[in-house]
Amino acid sequence: MEGMTALNNRDFKYPDTAAYKSVIDYFESKNIKVEDIAAITYDMQRQYVPELKKEEAVEAVIDVLHKREVMNNAMVGIALDQIATKHGLPEPLQSIVENDAGVFGVDELLAEGGISGIYGKIATTNFGYLDREKHGILKNLDTVKGEGVNTFLDDIIAAVAAAAGSKIAHKYA
Repeated sequence: MEGMTALNNRDFKYPDTAAYKSVIDYFESKNIKVEDIAAITYDMQRQYVPELKKEEAVEAVIDVLHKREVMNNAMVGIALDQIATKHGLPEPLQSIVENDAGVFGVDELLAEGGISGIYGKIATTNFGYLDREKHGILKNLDTVKGEGVNTFLDDIIAAVAAAAGSKIAHKYA
Protein backbone atom coordinates (compact mmCIF):
# COMPACT_ATOMS: atom_id res chain seq x y z
CA MET A 1 0.00 0.00 0.00
CA GLU A 2 2.98 2.28 0.38
CA GLY A 3 3.16 4.92 -2.33
CA MET A 4 -0.50 4.56 -3.28
CA THR A 5 -2.84 7.51 -3.11
CA ALA A 6 -6.23 7.35 -1.48
CA LEU A 7 -9.03 6.58 -3.90
CA ASN A 8 -11.56 8.65 -2.00
CA ASN A 9 -10.44 12.19 -1.28
CA ARG A 10 -12.32 13.25 1.86
CA ASP A 11 -11.53 16.89 1.10
CA PHE A 12 -13.24 16.78 -2.30
CA LYS A 13 -16.37 18.91 -2.45
CA TYR A 14 -18.89 17.72 -5.01
CA PRO A 15 -19.27 20.42 -7.68
CA ASP A 16 -23.10 20.58 -7.64
CA THR A 17 -23.37 23.94 -9.39
CA ALA A 18 -20.82 23.08 -12.08
CA ALA A 19 -22.43 19.68 -12.69
CA TYR A 20 -25.91 21.19 -13.07
CA LYS A 21 -24.56 23.94 -15.33
CA SER A 22 -22.71 21.45 -17.54
CA VAL A 23 -25.89 19.40 -18.07
CA ILE A 24 -28.04 22.48 -18.76
CA ASP A 25 -25.40 23.98 -21.07
CA TYR A 26 -25.27 20.75 -23.07
CA PHE A 27 -29.06 20.65 -23.34
CA GLU A 28 -29.04 24.25 -24.57
CA SER A 29 -26.30 23.44 -27.12
CA LYS A 30 -28.79 20.90 -28.50
CA ASN A 31 -31.61 23.51 -28.43
CA ILE A 32 -33.32 21.81 -25.49
CA LYS A 33 -34.73 23.99 -22.74
CA VAL A 34 -36.00 22.90 -19.35
CA GLU A 35 -39.42 24.03 -20.59
CA ASP A 36 -39.20 21.49 -23.46
CA ILE A 37 -38.69 18.67 -20.97
CA ALA A 38 -41.41 20.08 -18.72
CA ALA A 39 -43.82 20.13 -21.69
CA ILE A 40 -43.39 16.36 -21.98
CA THR A 41 -44.02 15.95 -18.26
CA TYR A 42 -47.03 18.28 -18.37
CA ASP A 43 -48.61 16.51 -21.35
CA MET A 44 -48.08 13.15 -19.69
CA GLN A 45 -49.48 14.14 -16.26
CA ARG A 46 -52.32 16.55 -17.01
CA GLN A 47 -54.77 13.72 -17.70
CA TYR A 48 -54.22 12.52 -14.13
CA VAL A 49 -53.87 15.96 -12.56
CA PRO A 50 -56.24 18.30 -14.46
CA GLU A 51 -55.33 21.25 -12.22
CA LEU A 52 -51.61 20.87 -13.01
CA LYS A 53 -49.91 24.09 -14.06
CA LYS A 54 -47.06 24.19 -16.55
CA GLU A 55 -44.92 26.01 -13.97
CA GLU A 56 -45.23 23.00 -11.64
CA ALA A 57 -43.86 20.75 -14.37
CA VAL A 58 -40.94 23.15 -14.90
CA GLU A 59 -40.23 23.17 -11.14
CA ALA A 60 -40.36 19.36 -11.01
CA VAL A 61 -37.89 19.06 -13.91
CA ILE A 62 -35.49 21.54 -12.30
CA ASP A 63 -35.73 19.66 -9.01
CA VAL A 64 -34.97 16.33 -10.72
CA LEU A 65 -32.01 17.84 -12.58
CA HIS A 66 -30.50 19.05 -9.30
CA LYS A 67 -30.30 15.54 -7.83
CA ARG A 68 -26.71 14.29 -7.83
CA GLU A 69 -27.54 10.81 -9.10
CA VAL A 70 -29.38 12.38 -12.03
CA MET A 71 -26.54 14.79 -12.82
CA ASN A 72 -23.98 11.98 -12.61
CA ASN A 73 -25.85 9.71 -15.01
CA ALA A 74 -26.66 12.59 -17.35
CA MET A 75 -23.01 13.70 -17.46
CA VAL A 76 -21.81 10.15 -18.25
CA GLY A 77 -24.38 9.72 -21.05
CA ILE A 78 -23.63 13.16 -22.46
CA ALA A 79 -19.88 12.44 -22.41
CA LEU A 80 -20.41 9.18 -24.29
CA ASP A 81 -22.52 10.95 -26.94
CA GLN A 82 -19.84 13.66 -27.26
CA ILE A 83 -17.04 11.11 -27.61
CA ALA A 84 -19.07 9.15 -30.18
CA THR A 85 -19.78 12.37 -32.11
CA LYS A 86 -15.99 12.82 -32.40
CA HIS A 87 -15.57 9.14 -33.37
CA GLY A 88 -13.54 8.57 -30.22
CA LEU A 89 -14.99 5.29 -28.98
CA PRO A 90 -13.24 2.01 -29.80
CA GLU A 91 -14.87 -0.23 -32.39
CA PRO A 92 -17.29 -1.92 -32.39
CA LEU A 93 -18.69 0.32 -29.61
CA GLN A 94 -18.36 3.41 -31.81
CA SER A 95 -20.58 1.95 -34.52
CA ILE A 96 -23.10 0.62 -32.00
CA VAL A 97 -23.48 3.97 -30.21
CA GLU A 98 -23.29 6.06 -33.38
CA ASN A 99 -26.11 4.04 -34.95
CA ASP A 100 -28.17 3.80 -31.74
CA ALA A 101 -28.40 0.04 -32.25
CA GLY A 102 -31.70 -1.27 -30.92
CA VAL A 103 -30.12 -4.21 -29.14
CA PHE A 104 -27.56 -2.01 -27.32
CA GLY A 105 -29.79 -1.06 -24.36
CA VAL A 106 -27.04 0.56 -22.28
CA ASP A 107 -28.48 4.00 -23.04
CA GLU A 108 -31.87 2.95 -21.65
CA LEU A 109 -30.22 1.20 -18.70
CA LEU A 110 -28.27 4.30 -17.71
CA ALA A 111 -31.32 6.56 -18.03
CA GLU A 112 -33.91 4.25 -16.50
CA GLY A 113 -31.77 2.78 -13.75
CA GLY A 114 -29.85 5.90 -12.86
CA ILE A 115 -32.44 8.62 -13.42
CA SER A 116 -36.08 7.59 -13.60
CA GLY A 117 -35.53 4.42 -11.58
CA ILE A 118 -34.58 6.36 -8.46
CA TYR A 119 -38.03 8.00 -8.53
CA GLY A 120 -39.99 4.75 -8.21
CA LYS A 121 -42.32 2.60 -10.24
CA ILE A 122 -44.37 5.49 -11.66
CA ALA A 123 -41.21 7.00 -13.14
CA THR A 124 -40.09 3.64 -14.49
CA THR A 125 -43.46 3.12 -16.19
CA ASN A 126 -43.41 6.70 -17.50
CA PHE A 127 -39.92 6.16 -18.91
CA GLY A 128 -40.95 3.00 -20.76
CA TYR A 129 -43.90 4.84 -22.26
CA LEU A 130 -41.82 7.86 -23.33
CA ASP A 131 -39.02 5.69 -24.69
CA ARG A 132 -41.52 3.94 -26.93
CA GLU A 133 -43.79 6.85 -27.90
CA LYS A 134 -41.17 9.65 -28.29
CA HIS A 135 -43.22 12.74 -27.39
CA GLY A 136 -42.18 16.36 -27.94
CA ILE A 137 -38.48 17.03 -28.28
CA LEU A 138 -37.78 13.28 -27.96
CA LYS A 139 -39.06 12.65 -31.47
CA ASN A 140 -36.56 15.15 -32.92
CA LEU A 141 -33.65 13.75 -30.92
CA ASP A 142 -34.43 10.23 -32.03
CA THR A 143 -34.82 10.99 -35.74
CA VAL A 144 -32.60 13.99 -36.60
CA LYS A 145 -29.33 12.87 -38.14
CA GLY A 146 -26.27 15.01 -38.70
CA GLU A 147 -26.64 16.88 -35.40
CA GLY A 148 -24.17 14.67 -33.58
CA VAL A 149 -24.84 11.48 -31.68
CA ASN A 150 -27.89 11.58 -29.38
CA THR A 151 -28.00 7.92 -28.39
CA PHE A 152 -27.89 8.67 -24.66
CA LEU A 153 -29.42 12.15 -24.77
CA ASP A 154 -32.92 11.15 -25.87
CA ASP A 155 -33.10 8.60 -23.04
CA ILE A 156 -31.75 11.10 -20.50
CA ILE A 157 -34.44 13.61 -21.49
CA ALA A 158 -37.16 10.91 -21.33
CA ALA A 159 -35.95 9.77 -17.91
CA VAL A 160 -35.89 13.32 -16.51
CA ALA A 161 -39.42 13.96 -17.83
CA ALA A 162 -40.56 10.62 -16.39
CA ALA A 163 -39.01 11.34 -12.99
CA ALA A 164 -40.61 14.80 -12.90
CA GLY A 165 -43.94 13.16 -13.73
CA SER A 166 -43.48 10.83 -10.78
CA LYS A 167 -42.77 13.76 -8.46
CA ILE A 168 -46.00 15.39 -9.61
CA ALA A 169 -47.98 12.14 -9.21
CA HIS A 170 -46.75 11.74 -5.64
CA LYS A 171 -47.47 15.37 -4.83
CA TYR A 172 -51.11 15.01 -5.90
CA ALA A 173 -51.68 11.45 -4.61
